[in-house]
Order: sequence, then structure tokens, then C-alpha cells
Amino acid sequence: MRPFRGADPLLPAALAVLVALSAACGSRLPEGDFTSRPPAATPGAPPIRVGVITSATSPVGGEAFTGPRDGALAYFAALNASGGLDGRRVEPLTCDDGGSGAGNHTCVTELVEQRKVFALVATTALDYAAAPRVSRAGVPDVGGQPIGPAYDTHPHLYGIHGSSAPRTGGRPGWNGVLYGGTEVYRYFRRTHGARTAAVVSYNQPSSAAYARLVTRALRAEGYRVVTEQVDFALPNFRAVAADLRVQRPDLVLDALDGHGNARLCEAMDAVGAVPTAKVTHVQNWDSTVPDQYRKSPRCRNALWATGSSRNHDDASHPAVRAFRAAMDTHARGVTTRSQWQVEGWAAAMWFTDAARSCLAGPGGLTRACVERFLTRREPYTARGLLLPVRFEHLDRPPRTRRACLSVARWRDGRGWVTQGDMNRNCATVPQLGYRP
Repeated sequence: MRPFRGADPLLPAALAVLVALSAACGSRLPEGDFTSRPPAATPGAPPIRVGVITSATSPVGGEAFTGPRDGALAYFAALNASGGLDGRRVEPLTCDDGGSGAGNHTCVTELVEQRKVFALVATTALDYAAAPRVSRAGVPDVGGQPIGPAYDTHPHLYGIHGSSAPRTGGRPGWNGVLYGGTEVYRYFRRTHGARTAAVVSYNQPSSAAYARLVTRALRAEGYRVVTEQVDFALPNFRAVAADLRVQRPDLVLDALDGHGNARLCEAMDAVGAVPTAKVTHVQNWDSTVPDQYRKSPRCRNALWATGSSRNHDDASHPAVRAFRAAMDTHARGVTTRSQWQVEGWAAAMWFTDAARSCLAGPGGLTRACVERFLTRREPYTARGLLLPVRFEHLDRPPRTRRACLSVARWRDGRGWVTQGDMNRNCATVPQLGYRP
């Protein structure tokens, strides 16, 4: 079996925690910050319109979901600046759904039904309520972020991490159950000898439920698990940190919001309870670490992140250099660099490669042709930016799977430092079922 992607299967649950815990509202980045203007289209060749739906303003807070959009827009701007897609300009049309189901339906009405976009690219919707409408319309949705179960439910939707689920439009996954591997915990056990893990949560339903999922996966990998819970209204992180100093876990994982996570790190620094690894997920794998963790230098330098895409800080790789150069040129108002930007860039590249393959063929550019490219047997890697992505339809979920993992560690003065080759950080791990 080919190595599979190493996305955190619990990320949707983690984001649900953030929704439940956060009440902040953010602002949308002005589209004018993408300063490069594409050249005029080749005479007689209409632009190829694609839609980019993002929960740019949402209950989770400003810029929580804008990374994939920013990466995709930078890719299309660079593509157009170099002559477009075989001489045709790609015209991305953006829509902010506000993080609500009603707003999501409004965006689909505008982009799919009124503006008649050919495809959606890098969708990042907190509540993808209109996914059934996109599927019924036969509009390919390429490289979206699987925040909810839509990409494991509906045909014509192709999440950035691939899927093995039947995707018939009924219940998500296999009869309402999704499956994910334990590769993150296997990695730290095998590579760093980790044996004890702590999971910190709030006494709040979403947070506690996510903590239970993480605990189950850790125990499946043989960890001794220490559970810590703090009061959501009046959290005493100092008491948690003091107990962590006694328990001496190798790993610390959390089911907290960003603010709580930073305060936990501050408390851990204060009492000297810094573990081998303070593990976070791909959404927090960005360049804001020095600011977010400015009061906790020891905990900051124990931060590790895992995911399914190549480290955005790894400028030794040519595809990462191309991404960073395009962001610097075409997204000058976006100062943060993040893993989700890389994945949005990769989603735009994926659509472009699919469309180019169709334009080179006898049938021309059609949605059916694009989907044939997306579902081909050969996995897609976006020039090495992604772990191999593929789509297959398995009637039964696999009991085990060979999964690979991209890993990086924060180091002051160096940023996120890649840990091993993501195509070799692989293991055959059990697949655990959970209901979204």
C-alpha cells in the first residue's frame, strides 16, 4: 500500500473546540493587498473563473481561516503574471461566508449560480452547509480544507488530504463514522521515546470531547495518559502546570483555544514543567509564534507541529521557495507565513495542473476532464509540497494504514525546523473510528 497522508484526523474536532470557546470577530483582508494585476487575457480567450469561499470573518476570530485563500490567490496571481493558463487568465472570485451556514449558502448562490464559476478552489468554510448544492451542481471543489465532514461525504468535493470514503452524498465516511490514524503519537513514541502524554482541556463539552478523542488515540499507541482539566470561566493554569511538573509527561497536548494555550505555556515556563514536545496542529504552524508565545521562551522552543504538507519555512526546497517568493510579490499585505497558505497554494496548483491536462487533450477543458485528473490512480504531490494525495472508494474502512507525517519544531532564530523527510516519517498504524 502506498504511504498515505498524515493529516490530523481530529483537526475538525479541534476547530469545533475553537468555535465553542471563541467569541472574537475578525476582519477580512482587502483584496487590494494582492497588489499584482494580471495581464490582459489573450484576445478571444475568456478567463477561467474559479471561486474561493473562505470564512474570513467568523466566531473563531480574524485570519483563522484565511491562509488557504491567501496562498491560492498568490498562486493565481503568479500564474497570470507569467502568461496565465495556456494564455488564458484565471480569475479567482472570493466570497467571505462569515463562518455561518446561511453565509455559506449565499456564497454558493453568488459564485456557482450567478457568477457561474467553473470550479471552487481552496474552500475553507467553518460551516460548509451548501456542500450538497455544490455537489448536485457538479462543480469540482478542489483542495478544500476538511474542517467538517463534507469532503468525506459528497461527490465532486476533493479535500486537500484525499479520501477513501464512499462519498455517496449520504452519511459521512462509512455509515456516519470517520477513521483516522495514530501516526502523530507513533512518531513521538518511536523517534523520541515518548511514553507519557498529558492532555489539557476545559470543563466545557466540546473541549472535553476532543480531549477524550486524543486520549483514546494515545492509549492505542501505548501511552500512559495524564488528563488535566481547568475551569473555562476561571482557569487555573498554574495548578495544571504544577501537576505537570510532578507527572513529567514527555508530550503535552491540549484541547484549548489559542489564548488558553499561550497561558498554559506561560504557566509551564514559570514552574519549569517544559516537556520534550508541546504538540500543536497544522493550523497553528505559522510565523506568529514569537508574538503568541513571547512570555514563554522555554515552552516556545518545545513547540512541535505535524501535518501533511512540506514545512513553509523550509526554503531549501524549490517548491517552497517559489511559494514564498510569490507571497512576497503578490500578497504584500499578508505578513504571516503559514502551513495553510502552502496548502492553499497547492490547491490552486492542483486545479491548474488538472485544467492544463484538459486543455492539452482533444476534449478541451470540461469539469468531467478535471475530475478525471483528480481521481487518477497516480497520487498528487504538488511538486513535492504535499504528501501523496489520492481519492479511492473503499466499501469498508481500512483497519490499518501506512501513513506519513510532516514534522517541524520551532527554534528561536531559525523558525520552524523540519524534522526528517516527510516521505519517510511513515508507519503502519491503526485506524480509529469516530463520529463527526
